[in-house]
Formats: sequence, C-alpha cells, structure tokens
Amino acid sequence: MAKNKILIVDDDSRNIFALSAVLRAKGYHCVSATGGQEGLDLLAEDRDIAVVLMDMMMPGMDGYEAMAVMQTDPLLKDIPVIAVTAQAMVGDRERCLSAGASGYVSKPVNVEELTGLLNLYI
Repeated sequence: MAKNKILIVDDDSRNIFALSAVLRAKGYHCVSATGGQEGLDLLAEDRDIAVVLMDMMMPGMDGYEAMAVMQTDPLLKDIPVIAVTAQAMVGDRERCLSAGASGYVSKPVNVEELTGLLNLYI
C-alpha cells in the first residue's frame, strides 16, 4: 500500500504536469483530477491517497466546495488537503485553512515549501 500517493486536483493540466514531475522526482506517486468532483470520485475509489493538493479556483466544483464535501464524509475527512492557489492576497491563507485545508502554498509553488508540508503528512 503506497502511502506516499498524492492526488493533485487542478483544472490546468500544465500545473498537474509540473507538480507531478517535481514530486515524482522526489519519490512520490501522483494521481490527478481536473476538477473537484473528479477529485472526490478518485478519493472514493483509491484508499491509498495520503494527501490532496487542491487548486482552490476551478470551474464547476472548486476547491472550497470539494473540501466541504470531504469534511462531511467519514472516509475522507481525515485526509490532509494542502491548498495550492494563485490567490496570495491577505486573508486567502486563512480562508483556505478555515475551509478545512491542512496547509497552504501559493503559485508559483515553492517546491521546498511544498515538500516540507508533504513530509508532515506522509
């Protein structure tokens, strides 16, 4: 059972590609979804996912909505979510954390900061 599996949820395939490449090079196994609902579906199917990297601004179900659904599901509520967002305004970090995120990184992602956060949960 691979407990170093990370689910990347982002509507931009370039972000998924870049994050996956960097994280795979560091020994993590990555799966991805391009929207909140697809991410929830993957979490329901794959019990090996240890951490979710969640883009907050996506069409359809955004990261805030997806985290709200995760909070209400007994099988998903304990999976740490790291908010990954281009929103770096005052209050955005707090908004993400109060919505249920375990951590927060802004885009462009600082890889050392991200892996430091991941190491807290994996």
